[in-house]
Amino acid sequence: MGIMSNTASICQFRVAGDLPEGNLFDWIAECLDKHAFTGIEDGAEELSVGWVRTDDYQLSDFGGAQPFRRDHYASFTLRKDQRRIPSALLKAYQRVAEHEFLSANPGFFKVPKQKREDIRDAVRLGLLARTLPAPAMYDVVWDTRSGLVTLASLSAKVIDQFETEFKKSFPGLRLLMIHPYARAGAIVPDELQAELEKANLATTESVLDLIRANQWLGHDFLLWLLYQTLAGSGEYRVLTPGPLGKGEPFAAFLNDRLLLQANGEAGTQKVTVAGAQDDFREVLAALRLGKSITEATIHTEKDENAWKLTLKGEMFHFGSYKCPAVQIEKDNTVDSQMEQEAVFFERMHLLESGLQLFDSLFATFLGERLGGSWAATRETIRQWLEAVE
Repeated sequence: MGIMSNTASICQFRVAGDLPEGNLFDWIAECLDKHAFTGIEDGAEELSVGWVRTDDYQLSDFGGAQPFRRDHYASFTLRKDQRRIPSALLKAYQRVAEHEFLSANPGFFKVPKQKREDIRDAVRLGLLARTLPAPAMYDVVWDTRSGLVTLASLSAKVIDQFETEFKKSFPGLRLLMIHPYARAGAIVPDELQAELEKANLATTESVLDLIRANQWLGHDFLLWLLYQTLAGSGEYRVLTPGPLGKGEPFAAFLNDRLLLQANGEAGTQKVTVAGAQDDFREVLAALRLGKSITEATIHTEKDENAWKLTLKGEMFHFGSYKCPAVQIEKDNTVDSQMEQEAVFFERMHLLESGLQLFDSLFATFLGERLGGSWAATRETIRQWLEAVE
């Protein structure tokens, strides 16, 4: 689903590097145009990757009126068209072509190696020319004010390609994944930064090390939130900056789906608990056996609005992130362009509000985890797990 849908799976990055002097959006338009998507429907190319407009995936022009610009946001889409030929089909056509060669050349008992390779290449090229490319689109929103980039995909291959295309398209810039430790560093108050650094189990500054060594962030956060869901009030306050005012109340809880995991001598053991939960009995039993919550669906509610997302605990990616439906009052005097902009800004407001609530929830946990009272909290949770049936 695209980023403008009410439900989308997203991951986030921060832009690193020096931005050019002068008009930033003129430079962005120039960069996007240089690496714009080129269609391959009329040729036999196997792959084409480039940028298209989010408002129309068939268009790849970004200059002029800068249709990708929405105030301080830049919105564009990575499009990837690829032809795929099933291996069984390729082999079948290759056998036919080799049989025709032997029939035309009775002096050969079998097709020579080089000729077989030439036949395979010719057959493959012919099939490519007859095969329509399959398109795939991945929406991107770049908040140039905060330096935050949101990608509507959680595929590792898509993320790698997006990072590569972004770096290639925007010289001097690169993307830094917002993984759990990076998100923690961005939201904890100054007085807890030293404690966060002490809790960092990574031995290097590499992203992979920071992610793998600090999986405790996801495990402890989701365990804490389960305890708060079943034994706490479920009420919190907005602590981080964003569209919502600081100190405003909201509710948060776990429900619907949880994934628990443990690594042992026999390999990785996983338990998935799905469906609305009354007492989380299966989850609690798995926790008592030493498993950790690695993925869970988190609900947040504020006033009449509700958000839902599935947190991937290792990377802090947001799967099936559902926001309140965008509701724009239509006016016959408003043209379609203005309506599209209104929908975009309302969508960004709702998306960012939900992420602000998540960050506030995470910040509440970090305040307890790093503030010196975690040992007592952890013991309370342990005793609670042993006591509940």
